[in-house]
Amino acid sequence: MGQCIAVLVVGGWCLSTTVRGAPLLPVGTVGRPQASPLSAWFLPPTRVVWTSATGVTHAPNLLGEKLGQAVLKNPQPACVLGPAANGAAGGGIVLDFGTELTGNVEIITPLTKDKEPPLVRIRFGESVAEAMAELGGEPNAQNDHALRDQTVRLPWLGKTTIGPGGFRFVRIDNVDPKLPVQLSEVRAVLLIRDLPQVGSFRCDDQRLNRIWQVGAYTVHLNMQDYLWDGVKRDRLVWIGDMHPEVATINAVFGFNDVVPRSLDLTRDVTPVSEWMNGISSYSMWWVLIHEQWWMHQGDRAYLAAQKTYLQALLKKLAALIGPDGREKIDGMRFLDWPSSPNKQGVTAGLQGLLVMTLESGARLMKALDDPATAALCTEAAARGRKVVPEVNASKSGAALLSLAGMMDPKKTAADVLKVGGAKNISTFYGFYVLQALAKAGETDTALDFISTYWGAMLDLGATTFWEDFDLDWTVNAARIDELVPAGKKDVHGGYGAYCYIGFRHSLCHGWASGPTAWLSENVLGVTPLEPGFKRVRIVPQLGRLQWAEGMYPTPLGPIKVRHERQANGSVQSKIDAPAGMVVVQQ
Repeated sequence: MGQCIAVLVVGGWCLSTTVRGAPLLPVGTVGRPQASPLSAWFLPPTRVVWTSATGVTHAPNLLGEKLGQAVLKNPQPACVLGPAANGAAGGGIVLDFGTELTGNVEIITPLTKDKEPPLVRIRFGESVAEAMAELGGEPNAQNDHALRDQTVRLPWLGKTTIGPGGFRFVRIDNVDPKLPVQLSEVRAVLLIRDLPQVGSFRCDDQRLNRIWQVGAYTVHLNMQDYLWDGVKRDRLVWIGDMHPEVATINAVFGFNDVVPRSLDLTRDVTPVSEWMNGISSYSMWWVLIHEQWWMHQGDRAYLAAQKTYLQALLKKLAALIGPDGREKIDGMRFLDWPSSPNKQGVTAGLQGLLVMTLESGARLMKALDDPATAALCTEAAARGRKVVPEVNASKSGAALLSLAGMMDPKKTAADVLKVGGAKNISTFYGFYVLQALAKAGETDTALDFISTYWGAMLDLGATTFWEDFDLDWTVNAARIDELVPAGKKDVHGGYGAYCYIGFRHSLCHGWASGPTAWLSENVLGVTPLEPGFKRVRIVPQLGRLQWAEGMYPTPLGPIKVRHERQANGSVQSKIDAPAGMVVVQQ
């Protein structure tokens, strides 16, 4: 057995940074521990949002950075929440940590005469209203996936961790009938991958700059052990949700193992005879993500590891194009929740998505030296192209048909996508509406959609983008970072549908990050032409913007660009590309 230096023994294993070059050395027979990809960061509360009318003293003393440790003598008096005595509620407080987080809350308690642990109720909230809400009822506050409402005992002169969950606000109430609650410190523990943002975006429109950054942060929070849909709920790997998330990761972080881990997890738990996540379109998105990842990262060994599953899945998908060219998709026929009532629009979208998937599959099979499966996909897609279903005013369905090359992009934009402006899009499929507008040359319309629709969430106090959003919700709506005033609408608890009614609605959902990827891909104009960015096309679409600059991660190193509109209306570009990369500017 080699020598361990700076050893920590955990469950029979020796953890060391210098053990024959390996971080872990067995000293027993128990299971090997796994290193977490997450780092912990501590955030103090930035403000006290609310306190109960009585029973709270020294609340401001919780603000600002503290010691992070219980001590015998505190520099400041502890915040005290009075007991819930004689039928009256105990003292309560709501703290704001300034931004959406995923992780835990730590409560540190001081030295007191009475060592009996008091009972407190902790409520997490992505909005102030959620932190104030009771479980259940019409607003639908729930404890699904991560407990947002629980009662715990606090130690004497110690520290307690509550969580995990997704939150910005925390309400603490004393529910002990006898004892006061003394709080030396309350701080959030942000659990996140410690990653640099390699990609960047800046332009002369500050609102767009902020939207790009909020989209990047939304996905970063969801890059946990796996790539989640949301940090409050569902905290699961949903393959369809991953497509815009992976586009954002490519534009902001470049390669990260959370993507292949999540793709492989879903593959390994889903026999080809079933649909991923129980949804037919999600198995299609799995194929499309693989081509997206292949073009950006160029990892042939990883793509080759998918060959057997891809072959079987593509044969199954090809069989869903009937002799007449119409799709025969079984199972749950789904694009996203807001599209669901428009059955004809869903049919149109699925026809386009299936054709896109088969053509993507054909390209992947050619790369994997399987001409037979590639030909099968190409032939089925050609049959599918002959059928262009009526979209029934569905912007989501029309966008997919346009991106599949089955509808004229300019006519689709004029007749469907631009009608009503940014209304009737969704946080998920809005990404494909933006892509279809770019294909039609409607850059200014896309920029206006981003500013109006995603920007409206920021206007309501959002620091991450939401699972769903409707511009009609903004009418007389209160901000999510304030108590709902009398006569105002609760934009969080008062809306939502399907699986996200009321407070179950996630206010940090990775599928809503599309504008981040879109601005980098289209305004900066960066598109890989060969796997791994051996060749790249850089053609900016500034629209109404006067300039835009940024970086785009690639396996060869980041591409740096700056585009400036000249007095004659032309655009001058400065491009700094890594060695070994061929740049095409047309």
